[in-house]
Amino acid sequence: MSNVPDYRVEMNGRDITPTLREPRATNRNRPRLISLGLTDKRGGDADQLDLVVDDSDGAFDLPPTGAMIRVSLGWASGPDVTPGLVNMGSYIVDDVGHSGPPDQITIRARAADFTGAMRVRRERSWHGTTLGTVVADVAKAHGLQPRCAVGLESIAVTAEAQSRESDLAFLRRLGRAHDAVATIKDGRLILKPIADGATVSGAALPAVIIRRRDGDRHDYQEQTQEAAIGVSADWHDRGAARKRTITIGKVDGARKLSRTYATAADARRAATAEAGRAARKPHALSIALALGRAELKPETPVVVEGFKPAINAQRWILAEVTHSLGDRGFATGLKLESA
Repeated sequence: MSNVPDYRVEMNGRDITPTLREPRATNRNRPRLISLGLTDKRGGDADQLDLVVDDSDGAFDLPPTGAMIRVSLGWASGPDVTPGLVNMGSYIVDDVGHSGPPDQITIRARAADFTGAMRVRRERSWHGTTLGTVVADVAKAHGLQPRCAVGLESIAVTAEAQSRESDLAFLRRLGRAHDAVATIKDGRLILKPIADGATVSGAALPAVIIRRRDGDRHDYQEQTQEAAIGVSADWHDRGAARKRTITIGKVDGARKLSRTYATAADARRAATAEAGRAARKPHALSIALALGRAELKPETPVVVEGFKPAINAQRWILAEVTHSLGDRGFATGLKLESA
């Protein structure tokens, strides 16, 4: 008995799954859907959906750009999988192509929450407030629910300016300054520490176990450790009317951040955040799972087994998840970073 993948695709509220399951005109043993690819990212980059559809009979209409696609992935049956569909979210079509022969349609869409007004440049500023309030203000402007981690929401924001910068770019910068994930998922604007292994409320996320036998292949990389290199940030001391510098780590050879911060606390947080990013880079592990796992999401803690002892001993966090559905079945690719 084989493992049978399952999926559901809706376009502008209409279920087009039956059409995608129709036999191809060029190969009656294959469905019209040639491939479905989905990339789930943890940061400020929009999740992406790619569909390739057989159109040899000319019966599949080109979707309009701006169309809403909703996708669910999972398994119908099989001895090695848990049947059921997982909601993968909504996407807005922003690129449609037609090529041939044989004729086929390619559709590229990005996460619905990252389109439209999120990319409009704005001018605004915040003074004497908190990080939680800033997140709430941006969320309200887009009809989103603010979700700022408990350890971040009370951080003081002395002065923060958004000058000719889209809310999407602003969120990326805000997250980077606090070594945090700034992203939008399912109608929620989320700001939480990277690789903390916890929910926004602070509750610990259960770790997922990935065994070597679960994958077709893997690639482990250990790079030069940069954590020992210091990071410096300048801040403007108004009382003394001079620029001062804070360094996290080694002073000699410290990496200098380009921005000058309003307070010593802001400069220290930025330098600490950059040092944290450098510390996570040295260890990376990619795993291609033989059987797709639609439930896996970025920021999930992972324990690996069956690899080299040094790899097994490392604390891992999911940084990116890719799903692919096609003639070869349903598979999932994982990118992990040291936590």
